[in-house]
Amino acid sequence: MARSNRPVSLRQAWWLLASALAASAPLTPQVPLWLSLAAGVAYTWRAAITWRQWHLPPRWLLVLLVIAGTAGVVMQYRTTMGRTPGIALLLVFLALKLLELRTARDAVVTALLCYFLVLGQFLFTQTIPTALLAGLTTLITTATLLAASDDRPQPLLQLRRAGLMLAQALPFMLLLFLLFPRVQGPLWGIPQDRFSAISGLPDTIAPGSIALLSQSDAIAFRVKFKAEVPPQSQLYWRGPVMPAFDGRSWRIRQALGAYREVPYAGRGVAVDYEVTLEPHGKFWQFALELPATLPEGVALTSDYQPVSRQPVRNRMRYTQRAWPEANAGLNESQGILRDALALPKDGNPRTRAAAASWRAQHGSDGTAILAAAENFFNQQLLIYTLNPPLLGADSVDEFLFDTRRGFCEHFASAFVFALRAAGVPARIVAGYQGGEVNPVDGYLVVRQYDAHAWTEAWIAGRGWVRIDPTAISAPSRINLNLAAAVPAGEGLPFLARGDLAWLRELRHRLDAVTNGWNQWVLGYNPQRQRDLLAGLGMKEPDWRSMTAVLSVLCGGVMLGLTIWILRNRLRVDPAFAAWRRFTARLARCGIVWQPWEGPLAFARRAAAQAPRHAQRIGEIAALYARMRYGRSPQSGDLVRLKQMIAAFRP
Repeated sequence: MARSNRPVSLRQAWWLLASALAASAPLTPQVPLWLSLAAGVAYTWRAAITWRQWHLPPRWLLVLLVIAGTAGVVMQYRTTMGRTPGIALLLVFLALKLLELRTARDAVVTALLCYFLVLGQFLFTQTIPTALLAGLTTLITTATLLAASDDRPQPLLQLRRAGLMLAQALPFMLLLFLLFPRVQGPLWGIPQDRFSAISGLPDTIAPGSIALLSQSDAIAFRVKFKAEVPPQSQLYWRGPVMPAFDGRSWRIRQALGAYREVPYAGRGVAVDYEVTLEPHGKFWQFALELPATLPEGVALTSDYQPVSRQPVRNRMRYTQRAWPEANAGLNESQGILRDALALPKDGNPRTRAAAASWRAQHGSDGTAILAAAENFFNQQLLIYTLNPPLLGADSVDEFLFDTRRGFCEHFASAFVFALRAAGVPARIVAGYQGGEVNPVDGYLVVRQYDAHAWTEAWIAGRGWVRIDPTAISAPSRINLNLAAAVPAGEGLPFLARGDLAWLRELRHRLDAVTNGWNQWVLGYNPQRQRDLLAGLGMKEPDWRSMTAVLSVLCGGVMLGLTIWILRNRLRVDPAFAAWRRFTARLARCGIVWQPWEGPLAFARRAAAQAPRHAQRIGEIAALYARMRYGRSPQSGDLVRLKQMIAAFRP
């Protein structure tokens, strides 16, 4: 009780302020500006109190500040529950707690608040820099806790002691991480406010929508193929299918799964792969066309769009197989075909006239009409660009006959419209095309600028056939990449540029490290844990066997650390070892030092028994006492103590 009521020293106050700054600074982008400014004012006030030795603010003022801070959080978020409001309240309490530091108990409470805020960083992001920054903050906060009980060591020594304590805890952390029974999904999955930053393909496509998405170099997903990576021209990652058209934009018709197994037969050589999908907040997943198998919890819609039961709000991993030459929809229902022919009553008259001529020439021969449409698009000399001009009401006509400049959604929209006007069922498929293989880890990385839209046409006897109208005018987009297709001088996403070899090499290495972190740390789910334990010899690992193994291994680590500490206890304190040599020499003269006896008390008793050596005994005991219990021992005291004891001959 006496120790907990001991006043906080100046050095302890500085340690606590450093911990609070380290814990709250990474959270500044996540909270309102007014809260960051208020916390900064409180920290500055605390620094002035410590530096100038001012009095602490009165308690009534702190109570008013607590009420004001809590009211501000409630007014900002309309609640105190949830991830961001909870972190904001912790920041308020930490900042105000620093202004009432009086006793050692207050110091401990403040340090514990800092630990909670370190954990709070992972509620927003779980990247490698976040983990490194959290580790640094944990080191500073642990040193602060040590300073709360003993603030005499210098800062570097205090940090060294904290680092040693954390290093001793690392084996337990690793064992708990590997063996503690995992739960499905991240522990930071708090409802309501965790999905605000995720983005990806929209569920509606209008002229320019994918062109905007192509400016982002964020990763959409990573793929690991079991065999060789297919050619770039075959990497069509199927996503939302959009058959509904209102005259300007295309949208999905449904999001519910109709098939638990693929309803078509496969042809060709199957391709096996594993996808690590980043969260995008929608129901659809992405599969190499056409999927031969479906992951658990995933179904196909009636237009062969893979969808999951829940929105993809966490990073997920799934394995799949694809049939590049599958025939789908050979016996398609009339309802789906009617939807794939629907057009507004008017609009785009020039495109309708061209389609009518194909229909008049080829009748109901879908293959011939498709060839005529491809030839027509080739003759228009269309230009693929990231900066398409704005289009009016007749967007298809303006694109095909006037501007002749567009992105993939312009090509796909115009092609589907023309086919429907000619009587051929068609629809837009959105997803991603291509990707870049990382030579460091062998993963194919698909980024947002790989977003793409293509078309499907239904041909009797062949089913749904993929046609990419972009490839007609800009084949380099499909065979190579985005950078090879756009005209020279157009702005590209930074990571899509191909003229910086050193940057590309650095990006590959950083991506490989990040992918390893995602796969083995963030992606260490129950299935991966079972696979790892099965590889270590546990045939059917369950929570009982894992708990038993965890207990045995933790006990072994504890025993090993105890033995190591006992063996090094004397060696780590050279002053105490020198003192033991001194007392051993006196013991040979019959003056025995007792372990509970302080150095000065022992010196007085020894001087009384050996008055001839009283001065030397007193000097050695005083120097040792100052080294062991003094506030600021001198750097040369240990050498002097050893010299005095070596010269002492009772």
